[in-house]
Amino acid sequence: MIKFGNYIIDGNGKNDCLGTGRRKSSVARVRVRAGNGKISINRRELDDFFKTAKQKNAVLAPLTLTGKKELVDVLIQVSGGGTTGQADACKLGIARAIKKFDPEVETTLRENHLLTRDAREVERKKYGLRKARRGTQFSKR
Repeated sequence: MIKFGNYIIDGNGKNDCLGTGRRKSSVARVRVRAGNGKISINRRELDDFFKTAKQKNAVLAPLTLTGKKELVDVLIQVSGGGTTGQADACKLGIARAIKKFDPEVETTLRENHLLTRDAREVERKKYGLRKARRGTQFSKR
């Protein structure tokens, strides 16, 4: 039994491979271990946590590309941001953990840009403007 996030999981954690993924303001802590293909996100199943097919495919992309979908169990603790940012954070975290789990698949992950962090963040709002760059509408009279 080991503590992972706010809950306790089975096993001693010695054979687990860890990976951290970030996207926008979301952070995903991923734990990959040998298993039979179970994916748990914040103690919920993948289909319960992510509703759209695009988000599910983003999370599963590293596993399907490397052929490890049925060979590993994935435990994810994700927080912050919205669902799209969380899905992409999970994708990066899984890719990094799979790279530690099996170093031979690193080239496959790198060629498909799964090990690259998307560093785009929301631009801050500036004073005197309505948004980050949008000003007020010009009125002649």
